[in-house]
Amino acid sequence: MYVERDSLIHKMDPLTKIMYVIVSIAITYILPVHLFVITVTAITIALLIIGKVFRKIFPIIILSLLLIISIIIVQGAFHQSNETVLFSIGVISFYKEGLSYALLLTLRVINMLCAFGVLILTTKSDELVERLIKIGMSPKIGYIILSVLQLIPQMRATVDKITDAQRARGMETEGNLLVRTKAFIPLIGPVVLNTLNDTRERAIALEMRGFNMKHQKTFLNETRLYRYQGIIQLLLIVALIGTIIWRLFI
Repeated sequence: MYVERDSLIHKMDPLTKIMYVIVSIAITYILPVHLFVITVTAITIALLIIGKVFRKIFPIIILSLLLIISIIIVQGAFHQSNETVLFSIGVISFYKEGLSYALLLTLRVINMLCAFGVLILTTKSDELVERLIKIGMSPKIGYIILSVLQLIPQMRATVDKITDAQRARGMETEGNLLVRTKAFIPLIGPVVLNTLNDTRERAIALEMRGFNMKHQKTFLNETRLYRYQGIIQLLLIVALIGTIIWRLFI
């Protein structure tokens, strides 16, 4: 899912991006104020724009529309603090309090998706895992994370390859929904088997290279120095602590 771009966000330390994901999501729950959550969401979207990957986040948001619509309906009509009716659709009434809370939840969902987009779309998965391992994370956990991040692109490539092979053999793979469904069902078996086979081959290759050895691991790539990473991380920590203080005492 990584998108190659020349931007300031791509050049940031992956650990700083992880910290931003954690802080930006946490503070929207610590301080549930609409204007504050809108501001945080706007900052996250601005980072996507600076990273030149804003368009890539649209499919992810579209996939979450069903969740957002369900939040609006359930909270707008059935929230426990509903008192003021804004409008009605048939026998269902939507209330100001419920829609206000639904807006807050929707902003949180969008901010969460965009924050993870900043991390995933602008960071190479191998660089991310390598940075985590260098600061002390177990290589086995790193391998699991890397496998998860690479699973969707690998399965997509496998599907395209098998689809081309079946199309070359005369199978009809394009047309209406029924035709595509009939073409999709035969794909499931080969895709799953190929994915399992790739996982097995990768495990054997890692074992041959001494992945489970207890000795100190070395890295092919040298540790990169990221400018201003200390200042940015300090600002994120200050923002988190400031939000907690604001919620507790103000």
